[in-house]
Amino acid sequence: MQVPQISVFLENKIGRMADVTDVLAKNDINIIALAVADTSEFGILRLIVSKPELAYKTLKSAGFTVMTNFVIAVEVDDRPGGLARILRVLGDAKLNVEYMYAFVERSTGRAALVFRFEKEQEAVKALQGAGINILQKVDIFQE
Repeated sequence: MQVPQISVFLENKIGRMADVTDVLAKNDINIIALAVADTSEFGILRLIVSKPELAYKTLKSAGFTVMTNFVIAVEVDDRPGGLARILRVLGDAKLNVEYMYAFVERSTGRAALVFRFEKEQEAVKALQGAGINILQKVDIFQE
């Protein structure tokens, strides 16, 4: 149920994100989803990519500070209230969302959300209990 996510720590300088994407492109790694969190001095680029293991290795070899962690991706109804329903399920279960971002799921063309939780297993249980579809790696990484 977990999806690998690549996190790259970058100086907040012109061209640094372009450097990351160049490395990925040269290694035929597709970016499926991304989010950027930044401060005035540095940022964290979070990526869901088509070849996470290769992305980690090539970015590390290129001198980037990179790590892999795991997130949960869920399908969301692409209509008003779709996100609210999921967040209500989590809120009612008293679960905190550390961060989230969205993308379009390739296999169905539906909206999907990526979540990082403090209590991942409890979040999975609450989401499944509410009938929310948790995506598998195969759903996301289809080429």
